[in-house]
Formats: sequence, structure tokens, C-alpha cells
Amino acid sequence: MQSTNPAQDYAFQTVRHVEAGIGASARLGELAARYAPGARSALLVTDAGVRKAGLFEPALRALREGGLKVQVFDGVQADPPDHVALFACTQAREVGAGLVIGFGGGSSMDVAKIVACLAHPDNRLELPQLYGVESVRIQRLPLLQVPTTAGTGSEVTRVAIVTTGATTKSGIVNAGLLADAVLLDAALTRGLPPAVTAATGIDAMVHAIEAYTSARRKNPLSDMLAREALRLLGGSLLRAVEQGEDLRAREDMLRGAMLAGMAFDNAPVAAVHALAYPLGGIHHLPHGLSNALVLPHVLRFNEPAAAELYAQLAGVLLPQAAPGAAGARQMIDHMAGLCASSGLPTRLRDCGVEPADLALLAREAMGQQRLLQNNPRPLDEADALAIYEAAF
Repeated sequence: MQSTNPAQDYAFQTVRHVEAGIGASARLGELAARYAPGARSALLVTDAGVRKAGLFEPALRALREGGLKVQVFDGVQADPPDHVALFACTQAREVGAGLVIGFGGGSSMDVAKIVACLAHPDNRLELPQLYGVESVRIQRLPLLQVPTTAGTGSEVTRVAIVTTGATTKSGIVNAGLLADAVLLDAALTRGLPPAVTAATGIDAMVHAIEAYTSARRKNPLSDMLAREALRLLGGSLLRAVEQGEDLRAREDMLRGAMLAGMAFDNAPVAAVHALAYPLGGIHHLPHGLSNALVLPHVLRFNEPAAAELYAQLAGVLLPQAAPGAAGARQMIDHMAGLCASSGLPTRLRDCGVEPADLALLAREAMGQQRLLQNNPRPLDEADALAIYEAAF
């Protein structure tokens, strides 16, 4: 019998080249020659911690052996302010960079995306013109991304987030931000502290969950990637936290974070991220921790609208998942337990948030309509306040 359901229309896009392997960062020179064959100089965008750890030294040698003059910008901060991105752009212009390399966590890769756009010699764009969803047509310099954390998925997304005020962030969503190539080297993540491993890993799992339940642009390809990402991340997070030298766990985390990035770049995230952003902007909590603090409470809020999908994800995470509503509750309880078992704080009060802050957080979350419109259940300011109160 022929199905009467119409085929689903959807679009999917991602980076065109991914290369992975232990020690693969030493092959960065080969990628540079392939994707920026005429470049004489490059800007490598990173942070001081990555530089101090010496993580990019093999890559730097490979680039220089290939004939590139490489300038290192290591001024990236967490939740990078707009002035940091602009200063990096200035450095790229000064050295005549023909290639930009993001080497680090999500913040470094986000800044690299912005630099690749604004430092292109034919662009006359200012940073505020980039804010929004496909707001302008972007030309950019060749861009390579090398993640050193397994969380943001920024290496494969067309998203960059910058801090634009004391407590506010602005997002850029533009296909021009997609990298030419991504290099995954799990050895670079081996030295991550347990708390960073946990926070970035939960962040990646949130990407997969929210992509799978997104009210907008959810599609068969994003679903497939989200399920596989959640399988890899759920099966390796605690091993990576507790046994940081376990390269198999590190590889699974890095691959899972990338797949989750591909999923949410096409089926966008929702209320968990919307409520996490004010915690980062106002209280300067790490993004992954902010997600973990509100995750169980947003899942419980969404359960009436997303129970069937949560039950499907329970089947990915748990060997004995129940069907239907019982499975949805199992999935929510499992994620809450995983956040706690990873060693992360589980209450806002343990992270410096005061009761008087909750109303402001709820108001600020309402400014994230770009994300809230993707939530499977409509959420207003009173709902946001109730979620923060539950998380307190």
C-alpha cells in the first residue's frame, strides 16, 4: 500500500571536509596548502590556555614548514567580547592573512569565523552588520577549524556568538561562516580538566536533544546525526570525565560533539540555550554549565509537548527504555542524573545566583526569541521564571 503522507521538504548544509585521527593536527599544513594554496601568511586564533599548554605547536611547525608565515592571536576570552574579535581582525589585516585558523574551544572558533569574514580584502562590512540570520552575503578568507574541546560543535556550524554589552550577546547565523575544513584530533582534548570535560560534554548533549525536538527545521538528516551524537556522548561522557587519558572516550566525545553541531546547525536549539545565555551574560557562568543547570527543568517543562521524542531518545541512551510517557520520564531522569554524576553543580544557588536575580534572568531570557521560537512548547516569561525557580 502506498503511503499517503507527503515527502518532507528540507534543506541541509555542513562543512565540506572533515579529517580525523590521533595526532592529526600535525597535518594542518596539508589542509592549508589544499584550501589556501596562494596564502603566504595566516592568523591562528586561540586563547592563552591553549598556547600555554603547547597544544598547537605540532600544527604550527607543519604550517611553517609549508611556507606559511603564521601570526598567533591568543587573546580570545570565554564568551568573547566584540572588541576582542575586532582586535583579532586588525591583526589579520596587518599581516595580510590569506588564511584563518580557529584552534581551541568554541570561543576561539567563533572569533576565527568573524575574522575570516571581516578581514577579507573585498569586504567593507562592520561587525554589527553580521548580526542576525543570513543578514548579509558574506565573502571570507579560507577558514580551517581545529577544536580542542568536545562540546560546542562550532567547528561545523554557521553560528558565532559574541558578547556585545555588559550582559548581552548577539548571534551571527550565516552560511558564510561554514569552514572549508575541520580537523579532529582527540589527543588535543586529553588534558581537559574533569569539570571542563563535563560541562562541554553536557553542552554537546543538549545540542543533540534540542535539535531532535526542534520545532523548526527538524529533518531526517539532523535526526540521524542527533541520535548518533547522543549515543556517542552518552556512552563516553563519564569515562572521559573520570579517565581523562582514555583516548577512545575522548574520540567518541569529539566525534559526538561534531555530529551534534551538524544537527543543531540545521535544526536549531531552543529554550535550554535561551535560558542558559543570561546565566553566562549576567553571572559569567561557563556556557556548558549554564546549560546543565537548566536542562532537567526545561525538559520537564517540555515533556507534555515532546514526550514521544524524548521516549525515542531514551531508547538511544538506555538499554532498557520503556515506551511512551514512561520512557520520556526515564530520559529526563537520566539526563538529570548524568549532570549530577559528572560532578557539575546542579543548583543555581551553588553558582552565585541569588533569589533576587531570578526575575531579571527571566526577562533577559525573553530576549532570545531566535531560540525560543524553536522550542517544542511555547514558553513565556512566567514559565521562564518558574524554570529558574525550580533550578534554584
